[in-house]
Amino acid sequence: MAAAARGQKALGALPRLVKSLRSEPVSGRARLRPLPSLRRTFSLYDQINLIDSFPEDQLRFQSYDDTGFNINNVKYEGSLLIVENKIMTWAPKTFSEITAESLSIFKVVHPIPEILILGCGRHIQPVSPELRKFIRSIGMKLESVDSRNASSTYNILNEEGRPVAAAVLPYGVTC
Repeated sequence: MAAAARGQKALGALPRLVKSLRSEPVSGRARLRPLPSLRRTFSLYDQINLIDSFPEDQLRFQSYDDTGFNINNVKYEGSLLIVENKIMTWAPKTFSEITAESLSIFKVVHPIPEILILGCGRHIQPVSPELRKFIRSIGMKLESVDSRNASSTYNILNEEGRPVAAAVLPYGVTC
């Protein structure tokens, strides 16, 4: 019975102990501070976009707006297709106009890029199974993202020297 009484006494003291620990800092020690966000500190996106110099023979998206893109200090209006560091205007004006036919240039391009980054405009859109099948049949991987992230992803992969292509709609395209 004495053990049960001691357990009851300890249980009764527990709320007071918890309350005192919450209200009083531990003496002799500094208060813990929350860690800074590592996401912002170590974001590859931020590090890559801080680099202002790049090889002249390498294409680099520098900015975008609702109607086009600024690449290597040249403003391009409308949709663009970038293959082997060459910029071409691209016919699709909306996401629904992106078809295997609009990407048929990849049937004749050699070497085939490792990945096609598809910039869907302002919002990510689901890619049709037919288009996915076409891109796989050519031997490429597909990354479908909004055009802002497509630009950054292209820059990163291109700087790494990877064979990459981009098909991007202007950021102002919403459907």
